[in-house]
This record gives sequence, C-alpha cells and structure tokens, in this order.
Amino acid sequence: MHPITRTEDLEVLCQRLKKASFVTVDTEFLRDNTYYPKLCLVQVADDEDAHAIDPLAEGIDLQPLFDLLADQNVLKVMHACRQDMEIFALMMDTLPAPIFDTQVAAMVCGFGDSVGYETLVTKITKKPLDKSARYTDWSKRPLSDTQLHYALGDVTYLRDIYRHLDAELTDTGRRSWVEEEMAVLRDPGLYRVEPEDAWLRLKVRTNKPRFLGLLKELAAWRERQAQERDLPRNRVAKDETLFEIAAHPPKDETAVDRIRGIPKGFSRSRAGKSLLQAIEAGLEIPEDDLPHVARAKPRPATPPMADLLKVLLKIKCQEAKVAPRMVANAHDIESWAAEPDKVDIAALHGWRREIFGADALKLMAGTLALTAHKGDIDVVELEEDAAD
Repeated sequence: MHPITRTEDLEVLCQRLKKASFVTVDTEFLRDNTYYPKLCLVQVADDEDAHAIDPLAEGIDLQPLFDLLADQNVLKVMHACRQDMEIFALMMDTLPAPIFDTQVAAMVCGFGDSVGYETLVTKITKKPLDKSARYTDWSKRPLSDTQLHYALGDVTYLRDIYRHLDAELTDTGRRSWVEEEMAVLRDPGLYRVEPEDAWLRLKVRTNKPRFLGLLKELAAWRERQAQERDLPRNRVAKDETLFEIAAHPPKDETAVDRIRGIPKGFSRSRAGKSLLQAIEAGLEIPEDDLPHVARAKPRPATPPMADLLKVLLKIKCQEAKVAPRMVANAHDIESWAAEPDKVDIAALHGWRREIFGADALKLMAGTLALTAHKGDIDVVELEEDAAD
C-alpha cells in the first residue's frame, strides 16, 4: 500500500476522478506547533477505489488535485468539513465546490447534533471503524500500511454514508436544507483571519477605551507575527502578556524586557521593535477613534417561556427527525422569549418556520399548549375562546 508521491500519477488519478459524479475527500493535518495547519495527507475515493496523496512528497505539485476540487461537475463529499475547507482555502485560488457535508446532512436526517463519523459508520454501514492510528504523527515518513489503511477508512465508508443520506434527503425533500448550510461553508470570509479583528476574541475585564485601543494594536501585532512566523499565537505572546502591556505600556526597550512573558533581549529583535511600534500606535489613537465595548449587563433571568419553547423545539424536531441545533440554539430561544416581537432569528424563516417557528408563535400567543399525557408531552391546538 503506497501513497501517491509523483505529480504525473496524481494527474492520471485526478483525470479519472473527474469522470465521477462524486468523490469523497478527507485530510490529515497537524497544527500543534504552527499557526497554519500543516497538510500531511489527502485521501480521495470514488466508486472504484480509494487513494492517499502525499503532499509532503518531494517535488509533488498538488494543482491536479486542486483542479479536481474546483470542478463544478464533481460533488466533493466530506464529513465535518470546516477544517478541511480551511486548509484548501489557504492553498487554492478558490474553495472546493460543490460540496456535501455528511455531518450536516446527518443532522437534517435525524442522527442528532454534531454526529461523529464513527457513529455514522456504525449506524449506516454496520461495520467497525479502525481506530489504530487515530493519534498518529502524520508528518513522519514513511507511513505504515496500518496508518494508510486507517486514513483510507475515512473516505471508503464515507461513500456508503453519502449514498444513504442522499437517498433519505431525496425521499424527504430536504436537499435544499443541506444546500443552505453548504452555502455558508463555501463563504471565503469564514476562513479569513483579519489581524485587526483579533482583539475581539480576547476576554477582557475592562472597557477602558485606551486599554482597548492598545489591546487592539497588540492583538493585531501578535496575529501578524504568528502568521509571518507560522507559530501558534501563544508562542508569540500569551493573552496575559498582552493584557499586562495594554494596562502598563512600556516606554522603552528596557521596560519591554522587564515584562513577564517577554524574553530578555526581545526588544532588540525585529519583532520587538514592531511590538514597540504597535504600543506607540495604540497610544496615539485619537480619543474619538478608540474602540468601545459596552459594559456587560447582568443577564436577566431566563423567561419561563424559554423553557416551554425549548420543550416545543425538542418535540417538533423529534417529529421531523432533524437535530434541534439545525433549527435554533439556546441563545436564539432565550433572546426570542425575552423579546417576543423579534423577527431576525432563523427559526422564523423557510423550513425552520414550518417545523418549529409557526408553532412557537402560537405557543407565545396562547393558541397552542403543551400538556402531559401518559408520561409524554402533547402539543395541543387551542380554540380561540379557550385561549382568551
């Protein structure tokens, strides 16, 4: 068992796969010591065979693979594909399309929230999944037959899973539900990290504008350093270090080197000088341009109506055989219960309204009730007079 290591062989394979109606795709990667994921293996399969492609092989050009992934005539089937899509977004001029995520499809087909690949293999194919190489280091060569057999299992079983889910979506008329979610995954903005927005991910304990202005510049500095040096963010500087600098900005190189978490002599490096520039930029932001974060208000008690809506959501999703998370999450429900007139939630639109939203409106209006009957909860439509 050998992976593809030559461009010529990859070209031949991809030309054959372009004749398929769909191909299954998976990746193995590492990112423990890097900012960007390091692609170590790509697995692809059609009805005939499955292959592993070695992107680390000397001299191999992955362009034939990228052309296949971008071919609009071939459906790319993946499971929980967001990380795979992130990798391809970094390496390709465009994103793979069209795509089909079996995790999303499984939620639409009633397999539960965020269902795992192993669960689908067990429930749909009735076969055990090889777990022997789950924690392997995919960057080391050569890869063993055991590793390759494990890796190919992620695309061979996926063929049967796709066929099963595709048939069920056809029977239930829910294909458009999945396509709606695929449009989100094909948005390039989902995989783009802007340094200027990096500070928004940090959990701050103060809303002082100058502190936030400094923190914004410092987080952007760290993000650029991590990207340029391909290092994890916390290897450049930990969050606590950024907070300390923003709270007590050093005025010179000596003061920088005294900061906890900053190595001695760092201020004299190129990265150190750029850090001082970021601090200076944060201090020079005009008062009117400083960022502001509204002080968090005490969270009000969850309205009792939210509890009823969650019960109704569970009942309606069980009836429709769709994962509740596909319809509404807890935050949606709680904010809706607090503000019943809200209209900007997904549950009030399209197929989600048909399954849950319309009945949720009736429940809040008092024309629908939840009753206990023989240990179960029943949904009961009320007469207008009864509702009054």
